[in-house]
Amino acid sequence: MDAKFLQAVIIRAFILLAVLAAIILAIDPTRGLGKVSLYNHLFPGRERFPYGENPQRSYNMTMNDLDAMFASHAVAQDKTDDEFRVFVFGDSSVWGTLLGNDETLTGQLNQQGIETCDGKKVVFYNLGYPTISLQKDALLLNRTLAYQPDLILWPLTLEAFSGMNPATSPLLDINREEVNRLFPSAKNEDQEKMSFLDRVQAQRRGLADWFRYQIYGVLWAATGIDQDLSQSWEPAQRDFEPDSTFNGRDQFDLAAELDFTPLSTGIDLAGNTPVWLVNEPILVSRGENNQLRYNFFYPRWAYDAFREAMQAKAESEGWTYFDLWDVIPEGEFTNSAIHLTAAGEKLLSYRIAEKMQTTLGCQ
Repeated sequence: MDAKFLQAVIIRAFILLAVLAAIILAIDPTRGLGKVSLYNHLFPGRERFPYGENPQRSYNMTMNDLDAMFASHAVAQDKTDDEFRVFVFGDSSVWGTLLGNDETLTGQLNQQGIETCDGKKVVFYNLGYPTISLQKDALLLNRTLAYQPDLILWPLTLEAFSGMNPATSPLLDINREEVNRLFPSAKNEDQEKMSFLDRVQAQRRGLADWFRYQIYGVLWAATGIDQDLSQSWEPAQRDFEPDSTFNGRDQFDLAAELDFTPLSTGIDLAGNTPVWLVNEPILVSRGENNQLRYNFFYPRWAYDAFREAMQAKAESEGWTYFDLWDVIPEGEFTNSAIHLTAAGEKLLSYRIAEKMQTTLGCQ
């Protein structure tokens, strides 16, 4: 295609986009802009949600506007008649830190050519997002129901439970009103007290991010790059001090503090759509003091208590649950106790595909 012609098309598209944006902002200046997107129209839909700290090299950026996130994602495309949709939620291990799109869990599952009994193609969509939070997952799950999932796959880990991780997901803070509707009992009044100036600044920042993200679509469409894979990284810790605390706490009754509400909420929201819960693989260290800790995140007592409580809860509630915590060798983890190499993701995809083919099989 002629470069000048392509440039002219892009310029006209952005002019049209700006006009549409102005109309939407005039009608409702606080909502709706994110739904306008060049992705899935002029550009291909993205294979994972926007996230990145080096947009000049990754052609990607972190956003917290759920409308814009979904409008740019391939999941927003119309569902075809011969498609069986599987939505995969989770943290950065699902999103695919240090992995190309075809190397992620969903990418490798899609390469296996799984079909349903009636010949529909099973298509996996990567709806992971790089923060560890079950509430965040439920928030995204609620938004995706409009895109007609046939099955929901929900990998999780202990730190995703509320109170088990001192960090919070900015996605929850920015979308607090929607979170409070999903989890009214967890409502935090302090997080709602946002000054007028703060709201104006947030809107201006959101508008600027939205425009930048549309521009990066040109480079995404040309290269397929959405993560800087040339970045250096340190291998996940294998040797530990003689310490068995969990997030600074000595041994306590962890099972009694586990809040399963986000899982129950997500499963209830899904309705008749099956939800498969998966305890995602973790690094099981063979290094120094491994008798005390599995990895940097988890002392053995805490993680063992979690596994026992999770299994018991799944059985009592009748949830479909697979415990795949130790199926990946220690050497197939990268910079974190939950981030896998491409080879590790392939092994995990085989295990999940086996379970899916058994369930969907036509014996």
